[in-house]
Amino acid sequence: MDHMGLRERKKRQTRRAIAEAALRLFAERGYEETTIADIAQAADVSPRTFFSYFPSKEDVVFAEIDERLAEVREGIERRPADETPLESMRRIVLEMIEAIAAEHGEYGAIQVQLVLERPSLQARALKRMNDTEQYVVERLTELCPAIDEIDAVVIAGALVGGMKAVITHCRAHGYTPQSTRSAVDRALAIVEHGLGSVPALTRRAAE
Repeated sequence: MDHMGLRERKKRQTRRAIAEAALRLFAERGYEETTIADIAQAADVSPRTFFSYFPSKEDVVFAEIDERLAEVREGIERRPADETPLESMRRIVLEMIEAIAAEHGEYGAIQVQLVLERPSLQARALKRMNDTEQYVVERLTELCPAIDEIDAVVIAGALVGGMKAVITHCRAHGYTPQSTRSAVDRALAIVEHGLGSVPALTRRAAE
């Protein structure tokens, strides 16, 4: 038995339980009115355990987002050798959206609302986007050594920005999981139409 794997799964379950309890309380009581002690009690953990998973109340709002961004990084790292960079991008985004759709909860809208209403959360969201864009740029330059640096920056911005925009819209407007998948597929088609003009993205490693 993989004890480390089991330990990691239990940690992820605890992290998700804390995040779900937090969003539920934010929806019921309000963000400012909810304390970390309230969240810990609702998740059946101690405040100390809360802080072992999240540095602050602000960070718990981004629990799912951080998990999805980690999956993007993992998807790039395990990219098959015979996959073009463009194929990798589509696969990774679709895997991420499948995970979001499978766990589509009733608190997606409150998460979006919290970020849109609070400058401190907007700043944290912007940093996550910027960090992700920079990571995509770095990986693109590794996968496509000949790619122009402006192309890499624009590709990262279009991909990350486009996915952020459509997911935010779907959650804010209460889209169903199936509708979210359809919306993301349309967004990917739009982004890919432009990205397909960059030769480096459609070359396989053997070429």
